[in-house]
Amino acid sequence: MSDNQTTAVIDTSEGAMTIEFLPEKAPGHVDNFVKLAQDGFYDGTVFHRVIEGFMIQGGCPDGTGRGGPGYHIKAEFNDVHHARGIVSMARAQDPDSAGSQFFICHADAGFLDGQYTAFGRLVDGESTLDKIATAPKTSPNGETPVSPVTVNKVTIVRKDG
Repeated sequence: MSDNQTTAVIDTSEGAMTIEFLPEKAPGHVDNFVKLAQDGFYDGTVFHRVIEGFMIQGGCPDGTGRGGPGYHIKAEFNDVHHARGIVSMARAQDPDSAGSQFFICHADAGFLDGQYTAFGRLVDGESTLDKIATAPKTSPNGETPVSPVTVNKVTIVRKDG
């Protein structure tokens, strides 16, 4: 556990997941996610890209993987290994193109290390991660859940002390 024990509870249609932030590794990304969550940005969005054995991706306001908050944040690549449960920011080809989309690793994805900004880790809700990752998918891409997996609400919990 890090010294900063701020967490996010992501309440989804498949259950809840709790993320512990890593502000010592990616302070700007943590601040960005917390602000968006507190503003209700993620509420009602879906996990639009789901690949079993890799990751689940959400945070797109239009559910297509092309949307964002209207701005980008600078990459904060770090030494966190993209293992199961690591939360990282999705981005386009430009390293400084992350905005609101994030992903949670369903399995080890070390090939992403140093290329995507890891900013949190799952500390509760592995069964929810598994349910989302293994949900039936649609064609043609095979990455979109047949039944949308909705983020009902993201709640930020601060444990100062």
